[in-house]
Amino acid sequence: MNRPGGPGVLRLTKASAPNAGPGQVVVKVAAAGVNFIDTYRRSGVYRIPFPHTPGSEGAGTVESLGPDVTTVRLGDRIAWANSATGSYAQYAVVDAAQAIPVPTGLSLEIAAALPLQGLTADYLTHSTYRLGPEDSALIYAAAGGVGQLATQMALAAGTRVITTVGSPAKVGAVEALGVAASQIITLSALANLAQDLPAAVRQRTDGLGVNVAYDGIGKDTFAATLASLRPRGMAVLYGGASGQVPPFDPQELNAHGSLYLTRPKLDDYIATPAELQERAARVFDGIGTGSLKVSIGGRFPLAEAAAAHEAIESRQSQGKIILYT
Repeated sequence: MNRPGGPGVLRLTKASAPNAGPGQVVVKVAAAGVNFIDTYRRSGVYRIPFPHTPGSEGAGTVESLGPDVTTVRLGDRIAWANSATGSYAQYAVVDAAQAIPVPTGLSLEIAAALPLQGLTADYLTHSTYRLGPEDSALIYAAAGGVGQLATQMALAAGTRVITTVGSPAKVGAVEALGVAASQIITLSALANLAQDLPAAVRQRTDGLGVNVAYDGIGKDTFAATLASLRPRGMAVLYGGASGQVPPFDPQELNAHGSLYLTRPKLDDYIATPAELQERAARVFDGIGTGSLKVSIGGRFPLAEAAAAHEAIESRQSQGKIILYT
C-alpha cells in the first residue's frame, strides 16, 4: 500500500527478499491471516507510515537466522501474531521472541489462522474477564473468527453463553459450537438494536443482564452492549467492525449500574515471551486435542488480498479468512 484507502489500494508488487537483523528470522510464508486490524491500517483508521506491507499474522518455515538467535532453528515451522515486515508476502521477518512453534501434525494453514484471533479469544476469556461457571456472557459475532473461538472457550469454562449473529445464515455455525438455538440472537431481525437487543438478553437472564459482553462490532452495538449488562458488569470493547465508538460521557457507566469498560489490545496481553507461549500453548493444544476447532471461512491467493479485505469488511464471512502464497 502506498496510501490509505479502500481495498483497491492493495497491490501485488515485486520486492527483494528481506534480511534478518539481530534476534530475527526470515520465514518463507505459507499462509497469512487476514484480520480487521489490517483493514483499519489500510483505511487510515490507524495511522501508519507508507509504503506499507500489511498483515501481522502468519505461519511458515524458517529460512535464515539473524545474529544472536538461539531459540529458533533453520527449518522450524513457526507461527506468529506480529511480523516485523508484514505477512502479506512470500517472505517475512519475525522476531525470534515472537515465534510460536507449530506442533507436528498441524498444517501451516491452520496455524496461520490461530495466532491473532486465538490469542485474542484466550486473553478475552482468561484474563480481561476470566470466565467461570457462575458467569453469563454476551458474545457478539459468534460465527466470526474470534467469536467462534471465544464461544468455545466460554462454553468450556461452564459459562452461560448468549451469542449474536448478523444473519440467519450464520445460526447453524454457532449451533455447531454447542450453543442452543434459543441463545442465539440474529441482529438483522431486530427493528431497534439499542432497545431490542438488551431486551432479548435480559429475557434470557431472568431480567438481570450479563456479567460481561465481548463487543468487537463497536459503533453500531455499543449502546446495546451497555444496556445488556447487569450492575457492575463489564463491557469489553475489543474491535470496531462497524466503526469506532465516538466519545461518550462516562456518567453512562454510572447510569447503567456502575459498569466497567475496557478497550484491550493483544500486544498488552502477550508483552512477554512467557505469556505469549503460555497463551499459544493453550490454543494450539486445544486444536491438537480437538477441544477447540477453527473454521477457515475463506482462502484467497496473495494476489487477491483486496478481495479478502472485501470479504471480511462485508461482515458476511464466517470463520477465518487467510491468504496463501
